[in-house]
Amino acid sequence: MRVELVTVGDELLLGDTVNGNAAWLGQRLAEIGAEVTRSVVVGDELDVIIEAVRAALERADAVVITGGLGPTYDDLTRDALAEAAGVPLVRDPELEDRLRAQAARSGRELVPMALRMAEVPKGAGVLPNPAGSAAGLRVELPGGVVYALPGVPHEMRTIMTDTVLPELAAGRTGVRAARRTLRTAGIWESVLAERLAPVEALEGVRLAYLPDPAEVRVRITATGPDAEALLEHAGELARELLGPAVYGQGEESLDRVVHRLLAERAATVAVAESLTGGLLGAELTAMPGSSATYAGGVIAYATRLKHELLGVPADLLAAEGAVHPGVAAAMAAGVRDRLGADYGLAVTGVAGPEPQGGRPVGTVFVAVAGPGSDPVVTAPRLPVPGTGGRVRAPIRRMTVVHALDLLRRVLQGVEIEAGTDTGRQDREDRG
Repeated sequence: MRVELVTVGDELLLGDTVNGNAAWLGQRLAEIGAEVTRSVVVGDELDVIIEAVRAALERADAVVITGGLGPTYDDLTRDALAEAAGVPLVRDPELEDRLRAQAARSGRELVPMALRMAEVPKGAGVLPNPAGSAAGLRVELPGGVVYALPGVPHEMRTIMTDTVLPELAAGRTGVRAARRTLRTAGIWESVLAERLAPVEALEGVRLAYLPDPAEVRVRITATGPDAEALLEHAGELARELLGPAVYGQGEESLDRVVHRLLAERAATVAVAESLTGGLLGAELTAMPGSSATYAGGVIAYATRLKHELLGVPADLLAAEGAVHPGVAAAMAAGVRDRLGADYGLAVTGVAGPEPQGGRPVGTVFVAVAGPGSDPVVTAPRLPVPGTGGRVRAPIRRMTVVHALDLLRRVLQGVEIEAGTDTGRQDREDRG
C-alpha cells in the first residue's frame, strides 16, 4: 500500500514547530508494511490543502493528514475535505454532545466557535479522540481514503494507534511485509552498502541506510507471502556479512549493549575523558541500573590533570602532548586502577576548530584497559563535518560512539589490532 502524508500548519512552514508528527507516522506506517512515498507540509490555506490532498491521491492509496481540525478560523482541514468531496459540512450531534459534556466537566462555558469541531463533511466517518476534543475523520475520495487527524501529537498518536493503523493493517495493505533494523558502529555507510550487496540482490528485499554520527542503522524490509521467513534469511545473511560491526537490533542502543555485557560479567567500567568533557560518562549513566556497571569518571581536560589525577607520565606528556596513543593508554589504565574498576575507558583528541600540538582536527585516540591486560588503543578516522565551531559537537559525539564500540568489542572478545581504526580493521579483516 502506498501512503502519502500531508501535515498542515503555518507554524511548521515557518519553523516555529518541528514536524515530529511526520517522523512518527512514517515509522508506524512502515511497521505495518505500508510504503510512505511522500510527505509534504502545507500552510493554513484552503486551496493549498485541497490541492495537496487531490495530488496525493493521484499517486497513493491513502493519505494521512494532520493538523487543521481545531476550533479556530485558520483550522481549515475539515472545510478542505468537504470541498474536495463535493459535500457540505454538517453538525454531528454526538460530537456536539461530547464537546458540551467536556466543557461542563471542566467548569467552563462552551463558546460557539468550539462547535466547529462538531462539524464533519457529510458522509465522513468520525474517528474517536479519547485524548482530546477534535475528532479525527475518515473521508472516501476519488482515488482513495483520507484520514484526517489532529495536529496535537498525543491526540494524533492516540487516534492513529487505536483506529487508523489497525484499519490499514487489516484491510488495505494488500502485501505482507516484515521489517528489522540492524544497528552498526565502526563502519562507513558506503562500506556497509558494498558489503550488503548480496542481501540487496535478494528478491523481495529492500534495504535502507539510516546514518547517525559514527553509527548506521540498516533497515531490512521483506515483502511477499513468506515475508517473515525471507526477513529471517536476509537478517542472518546481513549479520554474517557485517560481522562484529553489528552491535544490536531494533531499539537496542550501544550504551545498553555495553551495560548488558558488563552486567553479564559482573564488571564495572570507569572513564577518563578529555575532549568529550563528560559526554561519555553521561551516555553510560543514561539508563536505569547503570550504577551496577559504571564506577565513575575523571574529566581531565587540562594536560596537567592527566598526570596529577590519572598518572599519565609527565615526560610522555612533555614529549608528545596530550593527544597521543600512549597518553590514551595511560589514561585508561590510570582511571581503571585509581577508581577500582574492572575496565578503564579513555578518550583524548582534537575537537577543533583549530589543530592542537600539530594534530589536525578530528584526531582522536580511544583506549580500553581490561583486568590485568595492556590497554588496547584505536585511532578512529573521524570525518570533519563543516568548519569553525560547528565541528566540535559532531566530533565529540562520534568519539563517544567509537569509545563505547571499542569497549563493546573488547567485552565480546573481538580481535582488535592495536592502534587501528576499528572500522578500517573490519574492512581489512573481511576483505
